[in-house]
Amino acid sequence: MTAISKTTNGGPPHENLAKGLGIFSFALGIPQVLAPGRVNRMIGVRDDAKSRMLMRAVGLREIAAGVGIFSRRHPTEWIWARVAGDTMDLALLGSALRSKSRQPARTLAATGAVAGALAADLVDGLRLSRSQDGQHEPGSSVQLKAAITVRRDRDELYASWRDFERFPDFMAHLEEVSSTGPDRSHWKAKGPLGTDVEWDAEITEDVPGERISWRSLEGAKVENSGTVRFIPAPGNQGTEVHIELRYEIPGGSVGALIAKLFGEEPAMQIKDDLRRFKQIVETGEIARSDGAPEGQLNKRQLKPRPAHPLADDELAGAGIGGGS
Repeated sequence: MTAISKTTNGGPPHENLAKGLGIFSFALGIPQVLAPGRVNRMIGVRDDAKSRMLMRAVGLREIAAGVGIFSRRHPTEWIWARVAGDTMDLALLGSALRSKSRQPARTLAATGAVAGALAADLVDGLRLSRSQDGQHEPGSSVQLKAAITVRRDRDELYASWRDFERFPDFMAHLEEVSSTGPDRSHWKAKGPLGTDVEWDAEITEDVPGERISWRSLEGAKVENSGTVRFIPAPGNQGTEVHIELRYEIPGGSVGALIAKLFGEEPAMQIKDDLRRFKQIVETGEIARSDGAPEGQLNKRQLKPRPAHPLADDELAGAGIGGGS
């Protein structure tokens, strides 16, 4: 009995937290399935046939998450599934508040509780994803390839790309890149759900006018590497820029799904980055409109409409560009 107690309580903190979240899922899901009307009234939302059916569905999701967490030693994807579920629950509670909840104080309390659960799920999901034993859930590694033709000489494009500190000018998810040595740099980027990620990188191959390769240094929270190649386009039409990226997404495939839902899907990011790079090199600026001033983020494409260039006063109000 002593040995079993040590095994249960002496495991890594993120494993103990995961089990606690699994118990929480059962404690939440069982009443939602068995007594959905009582739960509806307890959190101050309308109690009718439709809301009871929705509450039962949420309860079944919680029970499934609990089963998934207890069935695996490293339930990374199930914890990130809880993050997705918490996000959905916050949206539902927000809708209830906007539609004048019958007991707003109770609905606000429930919203606070779900926000607390979301914070715990995020912490544990990140811990599991960066577990010290180096294990990763299947599907956590992302490899991307993209290309674009730019009407410029490849030596000019190589020089532009070699200046890493200018990357945030056309890579929307990057906040800052600073040089720390001849072949090393420090990167700061935006992560899923408003998080920030920082790492150090080094150049592993540098052939002027042809290609540049880099990789993150040991200890990076998000391991990544990449190569960009510059190939003359047929018919003297400029240069083909080919880029290959590989990195790890916290939370595996579920984490990738969450990122996609929040407009941060990697394939769309790299497509937008290359398009902006082409515009900067060819025209000296990025074309934006009032429909999507920061590019083709998924969350800005939910309600597409005809767009026209932003006026100067609109640009200033959006904090885009500078005055003369």
